[in-house]
Amino acid sequence: MRLLWLCALIVFVIDQVGKYAVVIGMDLRGRGAIDILPPYLNFRMAWNRGVNFGLFAHDAEVMRWVLVAVALAISAWVVLWMARDRHSRPALVSAGVLVGGALGNAIDRVVFGAVADFLNVSCCGIRNPFSFNVADIAIFAGAIGLILFTGRKNTP
Repeated sequence: MRLLWLCALIVFVIDQVGKYAVVIGMDLRGRGAIDILPPYLNFRMAWNRGVNFGLFAHDAEVMRWVLVAVALAISAWVVLWMARDRHSRPALVSAGVLVGGALGNAIDRVVFGAVADFLNVSCCGIRNPFSFNVADIAIFAGAIGLILFTGRKNTP
């Protein structure tokens, strides 16, 4: 379980330091956009009040706290799931990455009222209108890892 918590801490710190450096330090809040390696990597400020891609976004203050509660509940469930049985190192890393990302976005909702998304990548003539953050990548990667590295093996 130490591995899970270490991975969660690393992801959480990378996410929060990155957000602080870009959103506050580089004043992306005020500037709105900063081209880094156009068109491949740009910073585009987006405040996500919903789930992925702004789904279920409401201006109601209650939705903010519902999403914080959901992130905390999912994180707690994943930690309890991992603590119940012995799991492989890749499963524990995946769980930690997911938990670190979920907690990073939950902190954003508490501090800012919304998740701070700023990474924007485009390629090959296709312009991506969406922004995301390190926590989003971690949640996605952690969920895929849990799918790949957990479960019972079928025996004949």
